Amino acid sequence: MKKNIGKMDKSIRTFIALIIAVLSYFDIITGVTGTILLVVAIVILITSFIDFCPLYTTLGINTCKTKND
Repeated sequence: MKKNIGKMDKSIRTFIALIIAVLSYFDIITGVTGTILLVVAIVILITSFIDFCPLYTTLGINTCKTKND
């Protein structure tokens, strides 16, 4: 897998995932919407940790500024 997520993109993804987790923890988002958002947050967090987003590959997007491995 070639890296296609840059540092800024990684930071934004992590921040969004943490915001969703906090909103869910304090019961601001609940029910089906809360569950779906938590799943999305987990996927966003995983993709930020592995520096690869399959959707970016499909769309031809690459925010990584470094040379691909």
